[in-house]
Amino acid sequence: MSPNISQPMLASTGISGLDNILFGGLTPHRMYLVEGTPGTGKTTLGLGFLLAGAQAGEAGLYITLAETEVELRAVGKAHGWSLDVLELFEMVPADGFNEDQEQTLLHPSEVELGETVRNIMAKVEEFRPARVVLDSLSELRLLSQSPIRYRRQILALKHYFSTRQCTVLLLDDQGSSGGDLQLHSIAHGVISLSQSLATFGGQRRRLNIVKMREKPFRGGYHDFEIERGGLRVFPRLVALDHDTEDCGDAVTTGSPELDALLGGGLVPGTATLLTGPAGVGKTTTSVQCIVAALQRGERAAYFLFDERPPTLIARSAALGMDLRPYIKNGQLQLRSIDPAEISPGQFSTAVQSAVEDLGAAIVVIDSLNAYLQAMPNEQFLVLQMHEMLSFLGQKGVVSLLILGLHGIMGDIRSDVDLSYLSDTVLQLRYFEAHGEVRQAISVIKTRTARHERTIREFQIDTNGLQLGEPLRNFQGVLTGVPKFSGEGKMLMAGQMDPEAPRG
Repeated sequence: MSPNISQPMLASTGISGLDNILFGGLTPHRMYLVEGTPGTGKTTLGLGFLLAGAQAGEAGLYITLAETEVELRAVGKAHGWSLDVLELFEMVPADGFNEDQEQTLLHPSEVELGETVRNIMAKVEEFRPARVVLDSLSELRLLSQSPIRYRRQILALKHYFSTRQCTVLLLDDQGSSGGDLQLHSIAHGVISLSQSLATFGGQRRRLNIVKMREKPFRGGYHDFEIERGGLRVFPRLVALDHDTEDCGDAVTTGSPELDALLGGGLVPGTATLLTGPAGVGKTTTSVQCIVAALQRGERAAYFLFDERPPTLIARSAALGMDLRPYIKNGQLQLRSIDPAEISPGQFSTAVQSAVEDLGAAIVVIDSLNAYLQAMPNEQFLVLQMHEMLSFLGQKGVVSLLILGLHGIMGDIRSDVDLSYLSDTVLQLRYFEAHGEVRQAISVIKTRTARHERTIREFQIDTNGLQLGEPLRNFQGVLTGVPKFSGEGKMLMAGQMDPEAPRG
């Protein structure tokens, strides 16, 4: 079911990404459970939910059993929110410890539990809210002292709220123990928040919809961040949820020789993998393809993992490919990515936004090696890349993926084999000829055209990528140590200065 299908009478959560996962929002007048360990963003989600209701003209009530009103307002201030439009009810007020009320603390638990539930109902009767957040159920669980009494109290609250036409969020800290299954059965829907720490880098937060009655939702884990302004959720990319667009004819790479090697150029809707050792020219080749697209008037997005944007811009300008005018006029989005600080879902959302919002016709990911470090393991990388490339293919985008290989000569390996996911594989290698280290390029496969099966020498100079004629006199190509044994006149003249900038 597409998230674009309108769902009438849904209550927005105040988080666009979460609404997307829920295909519009929550069914109103129901009771929902939001569970998670401390620090996962339950309070922020609850406040954002009430503020979204306030914007729609719905009165909101926040009942806190654990935090103080001062702490809640501090949370709101940190996000740039004013909570004056909400009713904040602190179950243990600041004067709750004076002599007149001291006996409340000494009451048996069953008396205190009854008083707490009655106070909640009284406040709802007084304020008549359309949205309620109860924070948190841990206090009610402790007061109940037994699962049976706790379940009965939650059922009583559910019945009460259903008669008052309230949409209720119950916040619970039991996410670390796998959740309260009895509470799961009572709630109309369950949203679980979690966070984890990697050996290096920031914490990773993600959520999943455990259950949701009456309506569809997008299952699985979805990454999210707590930012100023609330939670930012990055829905898991599902290629089938997006429409397929017609792909045009092959486009030029900016080099007629490279176009011929590819069998006509780059085909929209396909992914091209550029593999090779460090410094062989993978980035420069990608930049040349980007510049050719920009010169055609198309838009492009370049996601840079391995080096700083100023370095790439300066190096490209020295090779006659100045990116600055295109960045300035908005044609090119050049974004530096820190794999230690970005989640996989956040990155896929950035790629999706570049295509749907910027209108990028060509996307470069440089490189997959650094992207791999942002993933829990290789299996997740392949699954994420499969969905991302499927999405880009359906949108008719030319995708260029750079994969660095370990080593310079001999046994050259990659972190992960993504060649089967790519429609075209370009292999860039060093080779030895007459006492010099030179560079060669070849096409290993392409699914869209009949490509050249030759090996061409190439050089990188101030005019960008320059390809020579096909070379036939090679030995040991398949061993990973190609050696040219032909005559020197067959090689390209004017080998560039080895200290000049390379891709």
